[in-house]
Amino acid sequence: MTPSRADPGPSRRRERADGGRATVHRVYVKICGLREPGHVTAAVEAGADAIGFVLTKSSRRVTPARARELASAVPEHVLTVAVFAGEPSGEVRAAALEAGVRGIQLHGDHPHEDFTALKDLGLTLVRAGAAGTDLRCGAFDEDLLIVDAPRPGSGEPWDWSAVRGRPQGRWMLAGGLDPSNVAGAIAAARPWGVDVSSGVELAPGVKDAGLIADFVTAARGAAGTAVGEGEGRATPR
Repeated sequence: MTPSRADPGPSRRRERADGGRATVHRVYVKICGLREPGHVTAAVEAGADAIGFVLTKSSRRVTPARARELASAVPEHVLTVAVFAGEPSGEVRAAALEAGVRGIQLHGDHPHEDFTALKDLGLTLVRAGAAGTDLRCGAFDEDLLIVDAPRPGSGEPWDWSAVRGRPQGRWMLAGGLDPSNVAGAIAAARPWGVDVSSGVELAPGVKDAGLIADFVTAARGAAGTAVGEGEGRATPR
């Protein structure tokens, strides 16, 4: 079976008042750190585009076998992603294949070579890092880029407007997002998508189905934000 690639979702163009072209974009939504079947179902039913399973040291960690079990219930149009941070590419490869996911996310200071080493798998590759890293999606041969807070993985809100207009390609905003602030963050940064984990939890590692649904609804409610051509929307490769 051909591995699924991340679907950017529908967008439509309209004329701006100044005569230019603008894109009204359907925000891509990734829910990360899922551990329970009920929360996977909640994310799918809410309309999430991608679901992440953490296979690295974390309170949200699951085994590759558990990730495979959870991923088996996810329809093909939703991207399943195994998340790693610092593991060697050989270890990443083995765990991702065991998990049966359709994507791999490398979080932190992974070199370009780690992405190149995984390219032959035909899976969607996601690079995640702080706002100070290279913000060109595709610069490391990745398909999607996640721009996180200055302290990646902290779950702390930050100045999302600081990256507005800087990232290129298919990029997701992360860091401190929750149902109450995601619309404002989208307006501030104008990302292609958003990624959330702790913002839909009742406690570290404990997701809440209601918060997941609320987050997706709030993110999609902000999808009317018009983005001019060339502003953070260049298609990678």
